[in-house]
Amino acid sequence: MTKLDVRAFGLTLGCIWSFVVLALGMVSMLSNWGTRTVKLFSTVYIGYRATLQGSFIGAAWGFIDGAISGIVIAWAFNRFIS
Repeated sequence: MTKLDVRAFGLTLGCIWSFVVLALGMVSMLSNWGTRTVKLFSTVYIGYRATLQGSFIGAAWGFIDGAISGIVIAWAFNRFIS
């Protein structure tokens, strides 16, 4: 079985999660859809709110969180599955 590139997987997951968090903040700001989820995420992502600035702050946190998670997932996959 092929091993995962840990760095590439971390960056990819970081970018994807960052986009999801940014999009959720923007949609919540414009339509009030997903406001409970934004409030829930704001308990972990300091500064994340349903505003333009808050959405970008959340995206930065989301990138860090997604990248670390991706690195851990890829490492565990390579260690235990391959």
